[in-house]
Amino acid sequence: MAAQPGPLTQWPWHWMGSFKYLVFAPAALHTAHRVVTSGWGDMDTAYAAMLPALLLRMIHNQIWISLSRHQTARRKHIIVDRGLEFEQVDRERSWDDQIILSGLFFYLGYAAIPSTRFMPMWETKGAIIMALLHIGPVEFLYYWFHRALHHHFLYSRYHSHHHASIVTEPITSVVHPFAEILAYFLLFSIPMLIPIFMGYGSILGIVLYLAYIDFMNNMGHCNFEMLPKWIFQVFPPLKYLMYTPSYHSLHHTQFRTNYSLFMPFYDYIYNTMDKSTDELYERTLIGKEETPDVVHLTHMTTLQSTYHLRVGIASIASKPSDNPVWYMWMIWPMAWLSMVLAWVYGSAAFVVESLKLKKFKMQTWVIPRYNFQYGLIRERESINKLIEMAILDADGRGVKVFSLGLLNPGKTTQWKW
Repeated sequence: MAAQPGPLTQWPWHWMGSFKYLVFAPAALHTAHRVVTSGWGDMDTAYAAMLPALLLRMIHNQIWISLSRHQTARRKHIIVDRGLEFEQVDRERSWDDQIILSGLFFYLGYAAIPSTRFMPMWETKGAIIMALLHIGPVEFLYYWFHRALHHHFLYSRYHSHHHASIVTEPITSVVHPFAEILAYFLLFSIPMLIPIFMGYGSILGIVLYLAYIDFMNNMGHCNFEMLPKWIFQVFPPLKYLMYTPSYHSLHHTQFRTNYSLFMPFYDYIYNTMDKSTDELYERTLIGKEETPDVVHLTHMTTLQSTYHLRVGIASIASKPSDNPVWYMWMIWPMAWLSMVLAWVYGSAAFVVESLKLKKFKMQTWVIPRYNFQYGLIRERESINKLIEMAILDADGRGVKVFSLGLLNPGKTTQWKW
């Protein structure tokens, strides 16, 4: 919550708690009525694309959450080396509110603008217009609106809620008071609505523009540096057209610099670029290897255990494993896919959690295998190799204590040295 909450700070469905997705009930009933009365053949492409577009945004955000938390556990390229506060975790649990709002806007836009029902899948002219509108009006207006939000009056009533997160995560990018998010939605609607009114709108153009916004937002708040230096050396002007995670991290630590949205050239024009931006980028990109004192090696148990990892889904991981969340069945395919990918490409243990207790540094490493795989004779040799590689890696890095959990100790007699 902001320091002095202003009007429209609270989200309208905040009181609904975990039942907030019921705000889609009128749209769902309307869809059901159309199907019953007119059949699926009457469903145009734009209307049918709404739900998949929202689901893709959810998956996109979750991928960034998992990637960021894995990199934070590794701590090699971390930007702000501090732990997350419990208050921040609770405050950012509502990151999906903005996806609900975008779904409502899609539905209202479809109902209010008849031309959306005849949009093609792709229109090149519309995509070019959309890009130009973002580079021009959107980036310019956002820069000055962002600077206004840092004025004491608006900052204390709205924007301080976002800046309460010094150590940012990808979902920090969309955690704002309701009024502030409304302003952002109106701003980002410019490149989507103008091509539609000009007759050049397209379904894929809107989906890709939203994916671009989500990608840049998540990357800028992920708290680890990921952009290689060579891309700026190959195309030097890119430094004015694309920010880096360290660039935006400085805005959360220094507050009065680096105001731009995704393209830093307005910070260069108006002299608000933080002087330490380039130095922080290069230093963080090089990174540092952190040697833990204690490593605990474990593995996944069931498919659902993937959700309960730190890199999994926070709303599920916060609950006991024997108390399943109602929507877990909907995302079961993601757990199955992660299992297949881990089975095929999982060639080493990976870090899922890092903890510090005074001077002691501890990490949890996970073998990318599940309980049922330990019972497969043909998997024994590969699992033994994974365990052996983890032990040798820990020994080479100077780890003082190495412990084994779950089924790992039972397989020590099969190790081959």
